[in-house]
Amino acid sequence: MKITLLFAGKTGPDYLSEGIEIYRKRLERYIPFKIRIIGASVKKPGSSTGKSGKRKYEKILSSIDNSAFLVLLDEKGERMNSGEFAKFIEKMMLQGYKEVVFVAGGPYGFPEGLYTAANRKVSLSDMTFSHQMVRLILVEQLYRAMTIIRGEPYHHD
Repeated sequence: MKITLLFAGKTGPDYLSEGIEIYRKRLERYIPFKIRIIGASVKKPGSSTGKSGKRKYEKILSSIDNSAFLVLLDEKGERMNSGEFAKFIEKMMLQGYKEVVFVAGGPYGFPEGLYTAANRKVSLSDMTFSHQMVRLILVEQLYRAMTIIRGEPYHHD
């Protein structure tokens, strides 16, 4: 199985990019992993209407393999602690998915059609984080999940 992170727009401050890079390198030791950036972030609801909004939705969906398991990071998604998240990742591995794609949108979420296409919606916290910080938090949690799955001492219960 491979994991792909799909982000709308570039990562902002250098300190976040540096943190993401640290965990990306660590994670690649465990599982095929890549980060893809597509276009700009999704605009505020109502400001991206008609053909423009539909094109962004189509661009995101067309960049995802049909056989991939699609997970949206969304504030209204399922909440998991790190152990539960590790079990979720392990279950995807055992079920034979070739790819799990996590999509982190911009500050205003996703077009409605992308919510419909998603296999699962996950929230990283009850707190609200900038869409830029979510990227670093997700990569760290994926690394943590891999160490939990392997029984390594990174995570402490």
